[in-house]
Amino acid sequence: MRIRRRLDGWLTALALCAAALALGFLSQRHAWVSDWTRGQRASLAPESRAVLAHLAGPVTVTCYASPGELRQTVTAFLERYRRLKPDLTLRFVDPQQDPAAMRALGVSVDGTLILTYHGRSQRLDELSERSFSNALERLARGGERLVAFVTGDGERRADGRANADLGTFVAQLEPRGLRALPLNFTEATAVPAHTDLVVLASPQTTLPDGAVRALVDYLQRGGNLLWLTEPGGDAGLAPLAAALGIRVLPGVLVDGGGAALGLKDPRLIALGSYPAHPITRGFLLTTLFPEVAALARTDASAWAAVPFLRSGTRSWTELEPIREDAESTIRYDPAAGELQGPLDFGFALSRLSPSPDKDVQRAVVIGDGDFLSNAYLGNGGNRALGERIVDWLLGDDVLVNLPPRGAPDRALDLSQRALGLLGWGFLVGLPLLLLAVGGLIYGRRRRR
Repeated sequence: MRIRRRLDGWLTALALCAAALALGFLSQRHAWVSDWTRGQRASLAPESRAVLAHLAGPVTVTCYASPGELRQTVTAFLERYRRLKPDLTLRFVDPQQDPAAMRALGVSVDGTLILTYHGRSQRLDELSERSFSNALERLARGGERLVAFVTGDGERRADGRANADLGTFVAQLEPRGLRALPLNFTEATAVPAHTDLVVLASPQTTLPDGAVRALVDYLQRGGNLLWLTEPGGDAGLAPLAAALGIRVLPGVLVDGGGAALGLKDPRLIALGSYPAHPITRGFLLTTLFPEVAALARTDASAWAAVPFLRSGTRSWTELEPIREDAESTIRYDPAAGELQGPLDFGFALSRLSPSPDKDVQRAVVIGDGDFLSNAYLGNGGNRALGERIVDWLLGDDVLVNLPPRGAPDRALDLSQRALGLLGWGFLVGLPLLLLAVGGLIYGRRRRR
């Protein structure tokens, strides 16, 4: 009997060891993850999972980050995507070890991600599920978008390297599937068919009547337009402004609040917050606009116009010429017709498209073109804002609209009285309670 009991014990131990080995073997080949957080905050949203299902083929993510905690954060973030898409690979590049590649890609932020899929690439400077899934969706869409840049009247060149040109910005858009084409109305009488977007960037001379009629006709046929205008830059475009229902206000927009940010030139408009719009949803970067014209809506317009760029309360439209010592000379003068801020200088317009080929027609008018120029593109979030504007104009804003899924109990709302009671409770009440308990225990032991 004793031998049988020992044998049963050995068999039980062997069975437990075999079960443990089997579980270890299976765990190496089959992963099981369970998310017990409220609202499944630790898992990908259904919208993100749907984006991954559209991607046929490997995706490479290159992270430019110095060795340290940031790499661990990026790895943990991407692990949720890699569980659903095993051919999504991640590699790290030390920015200090490869400065030439950093300059070529325009990477200036530690932690920048470059996503590559089927020869196309997307760049991210922020790490969030919405931005990452949106980048994957843009890669999945593919297809080349034709963007025509109006030329011939002193506009900013799409391939130019001068400070005022847009060459750097356009070069960073090309890997995302955008193809820039020149549009000179001395050689063409209309915007070519299949053009996805026309960019009119700060013309310096008056456009011919035929060019203005071609642009207005392009709008009437349902085309999308990005118009970058400047203070005093009418250039014979009054019919185009009337077709959009937008008016360029006289003067230069100045902001007295810029001095608090270290800006000596009042014509430099720095923005850190933006009116609500899909272009600026979740956008937290600061942008800089060197010389701005304020804009206003007119009543006669079929467009739904929403401002997404707005100056501060200490801004106004300065009508007098600004000298180098403007800091001490300019003053707000309502008697001269100057307008007090906040003033809008960026409008996003949309309406039902007259074209049967698409549902919505879009246009953006901004009272400054310098913020996307080679000289100012690297300031703050200028490049990121420009990319968002182009994405919205091309219809790529309807990508991944993730609802907020934060923890419901992250904020503790207490009154001053409640805070005072908590403070006295921890500083006085709790020590007195511990002393009382200690005294009670001491007294009982003495009586024994």
